[in-house]
Amino acid sequence: MMQQVGLLAVILLLSLVLVRFSGTHVDRETGQTVSNFFNPGSLVQILTETSFFAIMAVGMTLVIVSGGIDLSIGSVYALAGVGMALTMRAAGWDSPWLALALCIGFGLLAGVLNGTMVATLGVHPFIVTLGTMWVFRGVAFVVSKAESVLVPGPVTDFAKNPLFLGKGLTPVPAIVMGLFILGGALYLNRTTMGRRVLAVGGNADAARYAGLPIPYILAGVYVIAGLGAGIAAFLGAAYFGSASSADANGYELYVIASAVVGGVSLNGGRGTVTGAFLGALLIVLIRTGIRLLRLDQNYEWIIIGAAIIIAVVLDRLGARLLEKRMVNG
Repeated sequence: MMQQVGLLAVILLLSLVLVRFSGTHVDRETGQTVSNFFNPGSLVQILTETSFFAIMAVGMTLVIVSGGIDLSIGSVYALAGVGMALTMRAAGWDSPWLALALCIGFGLLAGVLNGTMVATLGVHPFIVTLGTMWVFRGVAFVVSKAESVLVPGPVTDFAKNPLFLGKGLTPVPAIVMGLFILGGALYLNRTTMGRRVLAVGGNADAARYAGLPIPYILAGVYVIAGLGAGIAAFLGAAYFGSASSADANGYELYVIASAVVGGVSLNGGRGTVTGAFLGALLIVLIRTGIRLLRLDQNYEWIIIGAAIIIAVVLDRLGARLLEKRMVNG
């Protein structure tokens, strides 16, 4: 809880810095001078960009909490988006609900494959998902012939529906993100399966002796990660109007960083979905700040990499302090 409070404080501090130094511009509709950062369009765009990372970070949180890792999540995103776009084009469909169902289906299929191999082969998840990372993206590359595949107009209209916010504002991705985060938080903290995931990640041997179905638990978290990647792929393809095999390239870094910076322990057994969301929001704010302050884009990788290292170091220091207290106390 304290780590989340600290992370929220950092987000607020960074926001104040951007309000102060990001500059201003004249709004075309109102003629008023507004902040480049603190205006409705910019804030909604930040939440939209955060949604693509945060939705996948929910599944990644469960995977890491269980003691695993998923390096293929960006490739699952690409495969789901390309698979959906090609199927919609071939069948002549234009329903956003069918598009969502297809993305979820492809994401779940990839998640089942990852989960089954992790649970049954006895191979470290790093190796399994490293392999499927290349396989999934390679399949997307081959079937799409490395071309960008357009999605139907009604699908894009769904993702860019302004709802109650007015022209130019697109709250749908943020709303879907909020619902998925809420569902993930309830699953991890309020359900028996969620508590079992925490138990397996905290002490797999104790969980095995307690009779927990560890293979099913491990497979389940990768299925949820695939579900999140499928939903994120739908929102991304619908929002940008197309899907390609290059989509979400490098998103593994952002998603894992979101979870780790948000307080998920790489040793497993500890982490929160809300923390992962705050981690994703912080990373997007860093990216936005670099653009608004006109800094070198290469600093983005340096800052995010440093944030991961700092988060891991703080996690280890916290674990050691806890161990000392237990020994002395």
